Amino acid sequence: MSAVRDGYLAGKVAVVTGGCGGIGTAVCARFAAEGAAVYATGPAEPVGGVGSGITFHRHDVAREEHAVELMARVERDHGRLDVLVNAAGIEIEKTVEHTSLEEWNRIFAINVTGTFLTSKHALPLMRKAGGGSIINFGSYDGFIADPNLAAYCATKGAVHALTRAMACDHGPDNIRVNAICPGYVDTPMLKSFFDSMSDAGSMREEARRVHPMRRYGTPQDMANLVNWLAGDEARYASGQLWVLDGGLSAQVQQMRV
Repeated sequence: MSAVRDGYLAGKVAVVTGGCGGIGTAVCARFAAEGAAVYATGPAEPVGGVGSGITFHRHDVAREEHAVELMARVERDHGRLDVLVNAAGIEIEKTVEHTSLEEWNRIFAINVTGTFLTSKHALPLMRKAGGGSIINFGSYDGFIADPNLAAYCATKGAVHALTRAMACDHGPDNIRVNAICPGYVDTPMLKSFFDSMSDAGSMREEARRVHPMRRYGTPQDMANLVNWLAGDEARYASGQLWVLDGGLSAQVQQMRV
């Protein structure tokens, strides 16, 4: 008989912003299964709750007082924080010309300022723990661009740059910072992207076909990499942008959707 090992994240405390979204839900479930104490944050708790071993915390990532309150709760409950996943994000399916200033400010407030604020107030708790892992969500759209996603692409480029800067600044504190950069992942956000097109059905199939692996990613695919980066096996991994897109961006000719 093989020995039964403790969960990969046993004893660790984790916060996942956007923890009730498509990818965030999968990350929280994986963390809980691996033995972590998990806080899933979002603007509203989903109907049916967040699952066993997961604590919901109401949190608007664009409001600094909410970040302060979140970390104060984690400190009261556990006195430390080991893992932060900044998965909260929105998408706007428009060109620059058709994006209003209000929309531009809103997407930057959630995708970029939210990452900044939550990380800023998590750092003291990670230092107290002797180190930690921050995992941001960028996108392959931070390297190349899909049409009608101008503001979204801009936010993801900002997250990539912020990830590298934080890794340099906080490495001496044993705090690792990485970003996962997904391609097409089967989530409600991807459905919204396709639904914004007049020929959504054919574009959905064309996008699937052009992937070398002939499928979209799943939230569980993302959670697998997040889980590894969160734990001690990834103790020398920092400052990297991990593209997870089924080989899509490795191709010379990108699709047009």
